[in-house]
Amino acid sequence: MGAASSTEAEREPLIAPTSAGTTNSLPVNSRVYGRRWLVLTLFSLLGLMQGMVWNFWGPIQNSAVKAYGFTKSDIAVLVLWGPVGFFPFLLFMWLMDKKGLRASLLLSAFFMLLGSAMRSIPLTDLHLRRWLIHGGQFLNGLAGPTIMSAGPYLSTTWFAPDQRATATAVASLFSYLGGAASFIVGPLIVPAPNDSQTGTATAAPPSTAFIRNRIQMVLYAELAAIGLFFVAVLLYFPSRPPVPPSVAAASQRLSYRSSICKLLSNFRFLMIALAYAVSTGVVGGWSGVLDMVLTPANVSQVDAGWIGFWSIVGGCVFGIAMARFADSIRGMLKLILVLMLAGASLSSTWFTLTCLSTITHLPVTSAILYTSCILVGIFVNSSVPIFFELFIETVYPVPEGVTCGVVTFLGNLATGLLLFFLTFYPTNLSWLNWCVTGSCVFSLVLVLFFRESYDRLYLDVFVSV
Repeated sequence: MGAASSTEAEREPLIAPTSAGTTNSLPVNSRVYGRRWLVLTLFSLLGLMQGMVWNFWGPIQNSAVKAYGFTKSDIAVLVLWGPVGFFPFLLFMWLMDKKGLRASLLLSAFFMLLGSAMRSIPLTDLHLRRWLIHGGQFLNGLAGPTIMSAGPYLSTTWFAPDQRATATAVASLFSYLGGAASFIVGPLIVPAPNDSQTGTATAAPPSTAFIRNRIQMVLYAELAAIGLFFVAVLLYFPSRPPVPPSVAAASQRLSYRSSICKLLSNFRFLMIALAYAVSTGVVGGWSGVLDMVLTPANVSQVDAGWIGFWSIVGGCVFGIAMARFADSIRGMLKLILVLMLAGASLSSTWFTLTCLSTITHLPVTSAILYTSCILVGIFVNSSVPIFFELFIETVYPVPEGVTCGVVTFLGNLATGLLLFFLTFYPTNLSWLNWCVTGSCVFSLVLVLFFRESYDRLYLDVFVSV
């Protein structure tokens, strides 16, 4: 079913393999460099800041409404700029394929820096200020194609086969970790207006000017951090090491045009790409407006921030742990995904039915809302690096940047469509919870019927020995 596996000619390495009697996992003339950790750290920190900027407004939506006169639809559009920024993804993938990761990452970091600067201009004209904020969010979204899809490219280029999945998990999940940090940084620094608090009463609600000043302080801090990381990447971020770390890293790849054609004609890839896009895209849009989802359940802005924080952090930690497990026991990617998506389906169903307590009569407590919501984030977010590794194995020798660029575009397209509909139906959000449940179940069914293959693993295991 679908396109055939890669041919022997495509698997032919560009560097000489080891002799038959050796047992080394790396071929002759290959090497891993200690500087790979610095490269991974710089890339991951930029991903952290890109995620923080993208998810800045959702966790403080009540404060933003009072400070700048935003509406609920405005908040949804501010989150929507992230997926919109993925539409020119082919440009970034072409740049990565032709000029290397350094050129693509520098351009993305420049967009982040320019966007953060636009958001931070302290204008008194609120109408013009809102336009600058929207423009800054859009420019930050333009960094998404590289930040969110180049992790597997970086891991293949710099890391040995027994470290690739772990490096992919770190590079891919740090942008999610940035989104998690914004759930804490925003609500803890920016006070919520008095009408968004539950269970407590304040002597004097914070003024609009005070809220606006605290928002401005966070914007300046994010601008400074992005500027620092941009300078660091400008000073040192090589596209590739002098000697490749594995046979797969040195093997011939398809051209840019041939890669796109192969992806679009490979039914197995389209199946697993749809599974990834629907589950991660819908849950990503849902988590971006989690405060709006939990407000009808009398969850405060701060508590909603903590729920979002732990759901993403748990997903990052669990995802890195499962990636390390996948590195040690190869050929188990489909089984890992099935278990993750099954857990996501059960926990999202639990959360959705709990929010409909007037109909289902299920108990509604803070512990239940915390547990079910956090489990959804853990299972879905941790599946991202496993999906990425399975994509690369399925369509090898298509370049990693092209493959992951396509699937992250599809995921952001799903997020964008969800947030687009949210601008028309921002009041009763029970339909949004059902979308999360349906997306997890749908993706689980697709993965169950997916036939896995490991072309890149074949190259490293059988050609390098």
